[in-house]
Formats: sequence, C-alpha cells, structure tokens
Amino acid sequence: MTEPLPSLPPFATRTSLAEALDLQVGVISRRQALIAGESDNDLRRRLRRREWASVHPGVYVTHTGPLTWLQRAWAAVLYAEPAALTHGSALRADDGPGRRGSDEGPIHIAVHRDRVLRAPAGTVIHRLADLEAKVRWNASPPRVRVEHAAIDVAAEATDELSAIATLADAVRSRRTTATRLLEALDSRSRISRRRLPTAVLADVTDGVCSTLEREYLAAVERAHGLPTGDRQVRESAKGTLYRDVVYTAFGIIVELDGRLFHERTLDRDRDLERDLDAALGHRDTVRLGWGQVHVRPCVTAAKIGRLLQQHGWQGAPRRCPRCRPLPADRGDDGGGWQSPGDCQPP
Repeated sequence: MTEPLPSLPPFATRTSLAEALDLQVGVISRRQALIAGESDNDLRRRLRRREWASVHPGVYVTHTGPLTWLQRAWAAVLYAEPAALTHGSALRADDGPGRRGSDEGPIHIAVHRDRVLRAPAGTVIHRLADLEAKVRWNASPPRVRVEHAAIDVAAEATDELSAIATLADAVRSRRTTATRLLEALDSRSRISRRRLPTAVLADVTDGVCSTLEREYLAAVERAHGLPTGDRQVRESAKGTLYRDVVYTAFGIIVELDGRLFHERTLDRDRDLERDLDAALGHRDTVRLGWGQVHVRPCVTAAKIGRLLQQHGWQGAPRRCPRCRPLPADRGDDGGGWQSPGDCQPP
C-alpha cells in the first residue's frame, strides 16, 4: 500500500507575501508568490530589476548577494516542498544562530520515499519513510525531529565513538533525552552500527555504566593479561562511594567515565576531590573514557601495564590477536602498540 504524501506545512500556503518573506528570511517559492497575488509577469520583472534573485528553480531570494546558511536551508526546503531539513542540517537548525563553524557543506533535506526529485546544487535529498510523523512541520524551517536526525548522523559516522558523540551532543544540549533516542533507534530497523550506541543509551537510562565496565574488563584487562582488579570497591572515608576498578596491591584506581551525556561542573568537582583523596592515600587514579577503552584498548592496556609495573607489578601485558606494532616514527607513547579500532571486544 502506497504511503500518502504529507499535507503541505503551514508555511507553504501563507497568503501574505510580506509574512512569508519575513518568516523565511527573504526566501520565497513561486507557489507562495502566486498564492499571495503575484503574477508570472511580476516575478519576471522582479528578477529583471534584480530585486529578487533565483536560488533554485522556482525559489527566489530578495537580494543578489551571498546567502546565509538559514536562507540556503529555506531555499532547499521550498524547492522540494513538502520537505524538511534532515541529518546534520536539522541539528544545525536546532542549534540556532549562535553556532559557528558548521555552515559549510550541502543542505540535507528529507522528502517522501516515493518521490523522484533531482537535487539542485548544494543540496542532498534523502527519501524517508513515514515522513509525516518524523517531521516538525511547524518549525522554521521544518525539520526532522532531533532523535531521528541525530540517529541518521550517527549511522553515517566514521567510527562508533563519533556516533556516540553525536547522540551525546543531542542529549547534552537538552533537545532530547536518552530514552527518546533509544525509542527512535529501536524503531529504525535499517540503521547500522547500533550495538554500542544502543548499549550506551540503555546504560544512561538505567543510570549505570555497565557497558564501559564490560568493555574495560574484556578488551583491556583480560585481552592483554593485566592483573584482575577489584570491582565496585566500597569506600566510606567521606561518605559512601564506589571505585570502579582498584588494583589494591599496586595502589592504582581506574575510574571509568562514561558520562558522555551529563558533564556538570559539580560532577567534575566531585571527581577531582575523589582523586585528591586517593593521592593522599598514596594511590594513583586514572580516568578512562570511551576513546581509551573502546577505540584504543591496546594502547590503553600497554599504558596501564607500564603504570602497574612502576608500582611493583612483575608481569607484563601481552598482545591480543588484534594488537599491531606501533610504527617506528610514532615513538613509544603506547608501549609500542597501537589499536585504531582494531582491538574490539568480542
């Protein structure tokens, strides 16, 4: 059964030329101009007098100079109406005018999956199922909802850490929640690279960091023959707290920081205080995040091994099947090993 086309959003049928131009930062479609009472002769005269300029076929702007990012976005949406910003363009629109350094590149728009439409210069067209439900038509310009836009960007990221960072940015900016992202991800059957983001989002909604802890145990500690640390060690010198991993015999604490989503000043202050207390007890605290544990586990294992040796460990970390020698011109900062995504947990 063919999915019905969405109805035209409110901006597409405004009858006032001035109202449309004001809302759309000086960009207007031929359809809107005709609805507002302009004739084809009027449009030709405006173009001939350079009062307006053509951006895309059937889309005009009320000046002849360079377009702002927002004008480019409106032009793309109006060219393909009914359409909406999607992917990074939808996220950029939600950022507002204060963001800098993200205005280069094409405008991404979503249209109904059954439409055949040629993308004009500077525009990328995505065909989307269930367009009506995934778009905020009353936004200015209309855009795919944050959850789906973020998931699409994450799915096209070059690595899993970048994918997680995209989702984290959406939550950190308070435009959505981990729960809504997880629900949207569950509804998208064709999204690749979903295992780690799904696990991380589930951890966040549960208020725990079990995924990062499992990654450290499997990909760093066990895979490289490090000593087995004590997990969730309870301490109560200044109120009850739990250390993620403690190598008691060597005075080393490993804290696994998976807080991609909520980085507050008070949280940071609390962690620094805990590290200071550990130092007073003659113990070193090492904080590891997703980059060290998931992306660079072999390098991390080599460094933790060297740190343990400095504190009296007589053993040596071993290479796992995916470890690779570090090129000679890279120095020895990782113990001679590298793991650019090549040492993943099973």
